[in-house]
Amino acid sequence: MKKDFLTITDCTRDEIYDLFELALDLKKKLKKGKRKAILKDKTLAMVFQKPSARTRVSFETGMFQLGGHALYLSPNDIGIGKRESVADIARVLSRYNDGIMARLFGHELILELAEYASVPVINGLTDLYHPCQVMGDMLTILEHRGHFDGLKVTYIGDGNNLANSWINMASRIPMSLTLSVPEGYNPDAATLQEGQKSGISSIEIERDPMIAVREADIIYTDVWASMGQEKEAEKRKKVFRKYQVNENLVNEAGADVKVMHCLPAHRGDEITDAVMDGPRAIVFDEAENRMHIQKAIMVRLMSNA
Repeated sequence: MKKDFLTITDCTRDEIYDLFELALDLKKKLKKGKRKAILKDKTLAMVFQKPSARTRVSFETGMFQLGGHALYLSPNDIGIGKRESVADIARVLSRYNDGIMARLFGHELILELAEYASVPVINGLTDLYHPCQVMGDMLTILEHRGHFDGLKVTYIGDGNNLANSWINMASRIPMSLTLSVPEGYNPDAATLQEGQKSGISSIEIERDPMIAVREADIIYTDVWASMGQEKEAEKRKKVFRKYQVNENLVNEAGADVKVMHCLPAHRGDEITDAVMDGPRAIVFDEAENRMHIQKAIMVRLMSNA
């Protein structure tokens, strides 16, 4: 049976560790100029309802490095769920391609896409989850710390798809996860309940970011208004003002704290230049690792090996 990657919880803990190991191996070989065409003659259809520079470049470049080819389908190429049904698009793309990556608004769309596709489907992002990003983030943490023992992650900002995927990760790999979000901007209730019910990690909400970051190994943030929430941007700036990741906040954490951001960053809003460009930021390491972990995911889902 074909396997999809729609959320982090689609994988067991062992499968997640296997993906990390494979990603690091692929990265090491790439740096040494030893590319291996594991996906030679394979094609990936990339369906974009939401535009993105990093998602397109990382998947397209990754497929090229693996010997395959990626096809970019813009919102104008496919009116998914509008001009053509999701089920029909899934069936047609499955006849042409070996895999489908989709970056969509509603999570229900990618669930339907996966239901009707006969090839593996990868979630490049939905409004509910952003699994590839958090997989790349954890790979980056592993590189910098060497292990996940005693890991404390503090997520600061909006309880959005990234917060939800961090909760998913905490239900697979043990950690202390603190979500510092304003009242009324909590992560998805069902996701939070399931994560806490798993008993794998300590998952809690702390409204005060100064308290939330104490003894943190990782401070993680994202934009205050995601794509599709542009009309709320000014209101959110007022609500989230005290959730800015600045030097005062970072100094409240542990001496060895690292700062992460999924990008694009709205400098001066959720994060300052001083932090973003400072010695504790590992933002561009995680941006690079998106490609390496996605290559590992594509190999595991699309390779005949």
